[in-house]
Amino acid sequence: MNNRIAITHIGLCTPLGNTPETVLQRLVNGDTSAMQYRDDLLFSGPTIVGSVNDDSLLDIPAHLQLFACRNNQLLHTAAMQIAQAVNQAKAQYGADRIGVVLGTSTSGISKGEAALAYQLEHGNFPPSYHYSQQELGSTSDYLKQLFELCGPCYTVSTACSSSAKVFASAQRLLQANLCDMVIVGGVDSLCQLTVNGFHSLESVAKARCNPFSLHRDGINIGEGAALFTLTLGQSDVMLAGVGESADAHHISAPHPEGLGAIAAMQAALTAANIQPAQIDYVNLHGTATPKNDAMESRAITAVFGQTLPACSSTKPLTGHTLGAAGAIEAAFCYLLLSQHNQLAQLPPHIWDGHADHNDPSIPLVSANVSQPASSLSYIMSNSFAFGGSNASVIFCKKDA
Repeated sequence: MNNRIAITHIGLCTPLGNTPETVLQRLVNGDTSAMQYRDDLLFSGPTIVGSVNDDSLLDIPAHLQLFACRNNQLLHTAAMQIAQAVNQAKAQYGADRIGVVLGTSTSGISKGEAALAYQLEHGNFPPSYHYSQQELGSTSDYLKQLFELCGPCYTVSTACSSSAKVFASAQRLLQANLCDMVIVGGVDSLCQLTVNGFHSLESVAKARCNPFSLHRDGINIGEGAALFTLTLGQSDVMLAGVGESADAHHISAPHPEGLGAIAAMQAALTAANIQPAQIDYVNLHGTATPKNDAMESRAITAVFGQTLPACSSTKPLTGHTLGAAGAIEAAFCYLLLSQHNQLAQLPPHIWDGHADHNDPSIPLVSANVSQPASSLSYIMSNSFAFGGSNASVIFCKKDA
């Protein structure tokens, strides 16, 4: 356990809700009600996305209006749930001993889109718009300003692995004795740029995404935020190990045999000092694109062999939250291992049930499946990004 990090608190702002109890219940029930058609994002017509309820968002404080955008509202809503823990740590260790490392890929682009539309109509940008709102670093900087911290602060932006890789960053900061606490997580908000960008790649599903199905045709995009406080020591849920790889196979397509994904999973297992058979559940990257699911099924089979764990993709419940996906799905793993999940339930894999026989078969979780509480000890979460930037994170119970 010497290399493991304690996860002491979490903050949530997701399409499934903003409290651990609500999110866990909707997660294990396979609740897809957050996936709704919207007609204000894709230029060619309505598309299904995973949206956070506007009524659940908190306002940016008046003294931080420079940062006011939806992306930071999502972040702020999650941040308020860990505020007490951060303030206690600041009093104990000092503001310079608390780090912030977040992942994002869209930042405040939607605010920039609205500002450009205003500029085309009025000839000038609206007074509330500042370019810094859409800079990738504004997310981490906002949290630093919000909590009045002066420790290490930076943003990781490696597309869809961004907020999975922050766990490795935090581990390094803590083990190098540069911080006593690191706030990690991710945030991304819906915007036209990404929805239409993925549509131009013919990667947006016509209906709700259908991962690992013969009939899969692409992703749904979502939004949200999740935050964690990490320290050295013990807690009910621990960070057991992180594996990273960069295979650079292609600018957008994964390696067909999943070599980078395999390397990341194996590195995570090595870091956790466990065998593949000890993993009880894998939260799949599971985007429902033809190439990702084909690759991931091969990678899972290569790593786990005859000891395949239960697997599911949770993207049909939230959409693919891009730079926030690693953190939001890490939060799901945290909740599954936490005392909130007394029945040791697992998230069902929501799909049409028609397997693609061109790909290796992996054990996808059916509805209403529970693990014996004593056996749900290690969980792996996979995040595989454009450019072959891969991350696999393993979480465990403290007594594992």
